[in-house]
Amino acid sequence: MSTTTTAVLVPLLPFLGAVAGLLTGRRAPGFVRPLAVLPTLAAAVLAVVVACRQGGGSGPGEAIDAATRLTPTGSVPIDLALHLDGFAVLVAVLVGVVATCVQLYSTAYLRDDPRYPSYAALVSLFTSAMLLVVYSGDLMVLLVGWEVMGICSYFLVGHYWETEAARAASLKAFLVTKLGDVPFLIGVFALAADAGTFRINGILTTAAAGHLTHPTLEALLLLAGVAGKSAQFPLHTWLPDAMAGPTPVSALIHAATMVAAGVYLVARLLPVFAASAAALVVLAVTAAVTMVGSALAALAQDDIKRVLAYSTVGQLGYMTGALAVGDRGAAVFHLLSHGAFKALLFLGAGVVIHAAGTNSLAATSRMSGLARRVPDAYWTMTVGLLALAAIPPFSGFFSKEAVLGAAERATAGEAHGIPAAAAGPAGWTVLVAGLLTAVLTAAYAARLWLLAFHGRGTQAPDHGREPAAMTTVLWVLFVPTAAFGLAAWQLPGWFDGRSLTPTLTTSVLSTGCALAGVLVTYAAWRRSAALAARTPLGAVAADPDEAPYVSEEESIATHEAAYGGIAGAPDPADPGRLLLGPLHRHAVSGFHLDAVYSALLVRPARGAARLARFLDREVVDGYVRGAGTAPGLLGAAVRRAQTGNVQTYLGALLAGSVVLAVAAVLLATGA
Repeated sequence: MSTTTTAVLVPLLPFLGAVAGLLTGRRAPGFVRPLAVLPTLAAAVLAVVVACRQGGGSGPGEAIDAATRLTPTGSVPIDLALHLDGFAVLVAVLVGVVATCVQLYSTAYLRDDPRYPSYAALVSLFTSAMLLVVYSGDLMVLLVGWEVMGICSYFLVGHYWETEAARAASLKAFLVTKLGDVPFLIGVFALAADAGTFRINGILTTAAAGHLTHPTLEALLLLAGVAGKSAQFPLHTWLPDAMAGPTPVSALIHAATMVAAGVYLVARLLPVFAASAAALVVLAVTAAVTMVGSALAALAQDDIKRVLAYSTVGQLGYMTGALAVGDRGAAVFHLLSHGAFKALLFLGAGVVIHAAGTNSLAATSRMSGLARRVPDAYWTMTVGLLALAAIPPFSGFFSKEAVLGAAERATAGEAHGIPAAAAGPAGWTVLVAGLLTAVLTAAYAARLWLLAFHGRGTQAPDHGREPAAMTTVLWVLFVPTAAFGLAAWQLPGWFDGRSLTPTLTTSVLSTGCALAGVLVTYAAWRRSAALAARTPLGAVAADPDEAPYVSEEESIATHEAAYGGIAGAPDPADPGRLLLGPLHRHAVSGFHLDAVYSALLVRPARGAARLARFLDREVVDGYVRGAGTAPGLLGAAVRRAQTGNVQTYLGALLAGSVVLAVAAVLLATGA
């Protein structure tokens, strides 16, 4: 079987699994789990085969392209195109591996869930859509996968639709990402009009030749869609709320699909952005604000999954920062590394939530022995948090250093492929924000580890070991989390050939920042931990003896009532409060960005809707009612004239005749 045929099967197999799962889920429930796991596993294996055959290690530029005309459009043609380079094949391997782990984990996490068949089918469709985005060589075909992921996220985030939080989160995720997709679609059409094709290779050739008519406008339009899909400021607010969905869905969205799509798209279209210095500076500033703001918000959250969600937003900021300084190899390296350890952290968080019966860090900080109850989650999450904090020698250190090293080279004017006017400002912006974020990332990672696993108080509930399907997946993801950083010396051959190895200056600075963040947080925890015993706060609301999905659904539904707010419990024993000080009340709500959106967008939209309703009911309907009332009144008048009396009719006829005669005489005489 040729490489092209094998690559076509990679997105096709999960799609067929999704269709088969939807058709047979209720009729043959015994086939649901095999149809969920096996096609995705086969796609992951084939993705590895494609990566090996593509042979990115042989040097940059060894891409495989294949295309067939999909439909005649009369103007710009649309091709069913396949583009396989080092970036595409490695990202496809990440998607396949993480999706397989999520499907396997879900077989235990959502056991006995009556909606599991539709859930598993949607996860498979989600995976297929992302693989289509990764392998596609045509922007219109890519757009299909882009939009399918949006609708899948709507249904999966709202899986616990009985809870208000899940219903609101699913709608918010859909609407906010669509807000970015509108300018994104316009940007796609503008690019195609300039280049005369939707083929990505043709667009890149046009951009490299400098023939784009409005590169800044087109890049900024695309950036709006990327900001929505990849949760970058200011369209990032949907991602923390999306934690109301099942934990495996959170792992899939954050590690391998949806949010990764935007970063990957910018990496593919980087020459379009590099054609505009203004667009690169905007991208750098967006990345910097996203990194720092999300890290501060993560330090204030009480929900363990919201901490990880804001963490994802910040790590995506590192990736877009690398793209802003023209190094897509560093961006995709961090994308791959982050996918492994973030999937591990989310799936480990699912184990913790089930074991503790709560998603509140305030509650687990008053619970002792949780680390002994879930040793698999404890040890794997410890390594995952070390990778997140970029502590050597774990994978996050190497990939984050690649980003900071690229920013350092840009500050020295050594960036390749981007305008010199953008290199300095973008490089300094990304470097300074990246180092500051390194301190904050290590701080909230340490805070999560201390509050989740080293609480003091009543013993954590003991209901035996977690299902093997859940714990095995954690150890599978543990391997790339611990060792993928060693690929830094091999990946340049798969990418653009630029070095991804750490540089001395940024390595020392960022590691020092990370260690400082850990030590300061530990000192704050030691100072505030004594307050936990004296400050009761809420109660464990869920039943850990139930199935994991039941515990999580109950935790989501009761978190606000038990702990004082879905964003953060009012816990004086939280070291995050001590570290943030007066900034805590702003950080816990995401710096009130939702309130700003409500004032600027939601309230005016509701006011316009009320005005439209008034005009419709009172003005438009008034004309309609008037048009019906006038003939009714005329009919009533005519009806009253019909008395049935012959003398009345003759009198009326005579009076009318007299009136007509008088009128005729007056007209004839000219009076």
